[in-house]
Amino acid sequence: MRAVANSPTDVIASLALAGTTVAVAESLTGGLLCARLTDVPGASRVVLGGVVAYSTPSKHEVLGVPEETLRNHGAVSAQTASAMAIAVSRQFSAHVGIATTGVAGPDSQEGQDVGTVFIAIARGERTHVVQLMLDGTREQIRALTVDHALALLASGD
Repeated sequence: MRAVANSPTDVIASLALAGTTVAVAESLTGGLLCARLTDVPGASRVVLGGVVAYSTPSKHEVLGVPEETLRNHGAVSAQTASAMAIAVSRQFSAHVGIATTGVAGPDSQEGQDVGTVFIAIARGERTHVVQLMLDGTREQIRALTVDHALALLASGD
């Protein structure tokens, strides 16, 4: 599955025009999404910060994802992605929080197949989660996840 191309420059410009700030919580992408956003000159007007919570314990300890959510749904789940997005938006007082979690491989995790990805976007109390099944190498899955996250930010969902 290929995401519609949205350049980070266009996403930053769109967010800036709307006066919208964003914060990023990443697991699967390990900082790639925040790096792509902050590669854009002027990104500091809209990108308030990012957190890489790669391990399951860090999702709870750093972002405050409830232990019950992690225990009942796992680190790779819509519920965890949603909690991550909400938490990072609150931590940075951003209008929008976006989070990525998933399995890039080489092995499955918590019963989730390689290529399973969840991207959540939180705008105030409204959260939208997209589940993807991506094919490719570890690097391709991570890059496609970033592309989809940029598309989600651009869409206003």
